[in-house]
Amino acid sequence: MNGSDNVLEQLYATLQSRKGAEPSSSYVASLFAKGPDAVLKKIGEEATEVVLAAKGSDKTALVHELADLWFHSLVLMAAKDIAPAEITAELARRQGRSGLDEKASRSK
Repeated sequence: MNGSDNVLEQLYATLQSRKGAEPSSSYVASLFAKGPDAVLKKIGEEATEVVLAAKGSDKTALVHELADLWFHSLVLMAAKDIAPAEITAELARRQGRSGLDEKASRSK
């Protein structure tokens, strides 16, 4: 194990602790204070930046943009009280299944 094994859970706990904090105390607290649309807007911006970075050849830039997207996704998860374990459990449930079959099995 290395120091990054629990980084998602640790970061999630930090994000949860920012709920209700003074907006001037942290970037995340300011996002929470602005409401869900601010978080969603950041996810959209970061997703676009991932696409643009992926079209280039700079792997480091892509890693940075992917980290930003993951970070803001975790902010949304914290806002909605969705723990990282819920996402990893869903990914584990899908493991070994055809993506086409899995998607077709979802209730509409």
